Amino acid sequence: MDPYGGHYLNREAVLSVLGMARMCQLILGCTTMALVAHSAGFSATYGTFCMFVWCFCFAMTLMIFVLDVIRLHGCVPISWDNFTVAFAMLATLMYITASVVYPVYFLSNDCLAKDCEVRNYRIAVTVCSSICSFAYGAEVLLTRAKPGHVVGYMATMSGLLKVVQAFIACIIFGALANDSEYHRHIPTQYCVVVYSLCFAITVVVVVLTVSGRTVVLRLPFDRFVITYTFLAFLLYMSAAVVWPVFSFDKKYGSPGRPDDCPQGKCPWDSKLVVAVFTFANLVLYFIDLLYSQRIRFVSQTAA
Repeated sequence: MDPYGGHYLNREAVLSVLGMARMCQLILGCTTMALVAHSAGFSATYGTFCMFVWCFCFAMTLMIFVLDVIRLHGCVPISWDNFTVAFAMLATLMYITASVVYPVYFLSNDCLAKDCEVRNYRIAVTVCSSICSFAYGAEVLLTRAKPGHVVGYMATMSGLLKVVQAFIACIIFGALANDSEYHRHIPTQYCVVVYSLCFAITVVVVVLTVSGRTVVLRLPFDRFVITYTFLAFLLYMSAAVVWPVFSFDKKYGSPGRPDDCPQGKCPWDSKLVVAVFTFANLVLYFIDLLYSQRIRFVSQTAA
């Protein structure tokens, strides 16, 4: 018993629905890593990325689970609720990505007799990773903001969208780094500046919220979020126009994929990925703007 008359261990961290979701994450994450290490295997950049996702998410989930059980999360100088929901959202996105990337690059339809066992292990890895993404998604649903409840900013739709926007920006950066030829035109370089600026400010918003240091902004947090989201929407709107024109117009690029473009090293593919995710983030920033307006209205009413 602690000095306040309570138990040292938090039984709710294990017996609650949230606790069971986290235990499922740990079991599935451990199983996925064990299968990869045993026979499934990984190689090259994409395989290393997948293994990093599984190891990183397992380690973070284990830390969160242990700190919650032994009631020491209050000793961590961060906003615990904001941190856990933000991580759950990030882990969901990372697991979904790994669950798509791994079978695409390591799972084949045909196999020789001696290779079928490896293929079966890789199928098991894909299944476990996919199910684990649902476990993390369940945690997001359990901890997100609900009507009538006071929660941290990261548990709101706007806060969760910030994590998604930053993650999509990372995908865009990966495509830009993969022979996208963005340096050939000044307007495409402008688009890179847009992606970088919006990503940086989004990360700052998430870090300040998770660390509980939003007061350092010296201005109302909701007003800052709305202003930034509106500006990011305008910037992404301009990038959504400029990037396709200077990537796929006949004057500056190629409308269709060149026949002699190598698989995995084709600049046209990278340009297409950037274009698609630029429009995706544009939609997300627009939705975020709508929800940010709603959050500001509620906070003013509560005041």
